[in-house]
Amino acid sequence: MLRREIEYFFGAIRFFTRLPVPAWVGHSSEALNRAARYFPAVGLLVGAIAALVFVLTAQVWPTTLAVLASMSSALYVTGAFHEDGWSDMVDGFGGGWEKAQILAIMKDSRIGSFGAIALVILLLARFCALIELDPAVVAAALLAGHTISRFAATTLLRGLAYVRDEGKSKPLATRIGWGELLFAGVTAVLPLLLLPATEALLGCLFAALATLWLARLFGRRIGGYTGDCLGATQQLSEVAFYCGLLCRFS
Repeated sequence: MLRREIEYFFGAIRFFTRLPVPAWVGHSSEALNRAARYFPAVGLLVGAIAALVFVLTAQVWPTTLAVLASMSSALYVTGAFHEDGWSDMVDGFGGGWEKAQILAIMKDSRIGSFGAIALVILLLARFCALIELDPAVVAAALLAGHTISRFAATTLLRGLAYVRDEGKSKPLATRIGWGELLFAGVTAVLPLLLLPATEALLGCLFAALATLWLARLFGRRIGGYTGDCLGATQQLSEVAFYCGLLCRFS
């Protein structure tokens, strides 16, 4: 039982990051679906790496460079997996009118003008938000932001249907149970305890609004979600979380 749960956790790490996992960890569609409960835990790991890089580089560099180094470390660890989903989603919804057209554009590996511009804006927004935060809370914000945003994406696995017949995220097509969603939610709440209650609530409110808006958009335009939609939700809700923190920290 415990070994199986550990395998699910490592499976989530392998799917969402470039970090090595033990050789004995298997790979199956069922295992990846069960690993959904650990998505926020992967975010906690990525956030911890980003926070550590920030803390170390902030000792010798100004905050702007420390934030840039932190962002770069997260991009490297994840292989820009979620950023790719964000740009593909914006390309599809920005350039497509009907469901089939939107899905076809998102599946195209080439990045279009909509996606390129949206990616630049997203990265700039994240950078600007983080450098505006009090340097003393940036590490905690990174831990919480990476974790809560992956929980936001996980909620789509419960509330929407997977709309592709194939794809890298096809194993996630089965809706997760309430118990799995609760487990993911508890994991997401833990790093929030490092932040003042009011700021944490504001960050979560902004992240929730971003998630609800995207979920409504996905449901209305394509009748559900794709892997790119999950990545886009993680990205936008993370930036929204940081913006929520700024309502009090700025």
